[in-house]
Amino acid sequence: MRRDFDQLEKRRLRAATLLHRGLSQAEVARRVKVSRESVRRWWNQMAIQGGSSQALRKAGRAGRKPRMQAADLAKLEAILRAGPEQAGFPNALWTLERIGQVIREQFGVEYHPGHVWWILRKKLGWSCQRPVGRARERNEFAIRDWKENIWPVLKKKPKKSAESSSS
Repeated sequence: MRRDFDQLEKRRLRAATLLHRGLSQAEVARRVKVSRESVRRWWNQMAIQGGSSQALRKAGRAGRKPRMQAADLAKLEAILRAGPEQAGFPNALWTLERIGQVIREQFGVEYHPGHVWWILRKKLGWSCQRPVGRARERNEFAIRDWKENIWPVLKKKPKKSAESSSS
């Protein structure tokens, strides 16, 4: 579940307003439904800033900044759509290791194959596709003939039962 940073900021600013009105930290904690420790921490942050509630404004995005930007992801997707042969691989099969190698060569970023999968799934909206394993020598006509003519003859049929024993 994602955190709503705007909502969290509103809660902190509401707490600041209540603290400025002179309510106790315990009462503020009850009203904004947080722990007393959180209110104490917010109070200390405001005290450092001279009592300003600006100290409680949101800091921006959480977590580490992504190493690949939106333009990089668009370029990666174009490379993947062009196919593995265009990228210098011997056959038409993308693997996580191959995609990781392309990312490393094109963007200078090293990712674990599990993270490559996460990028494909969450950032690009791709899913796992397995190639259909069919022999080149496959003869569709012979297969259809076997299913329609030979198999029905070979297939065992249930024996016709005599009179039932329950009569």
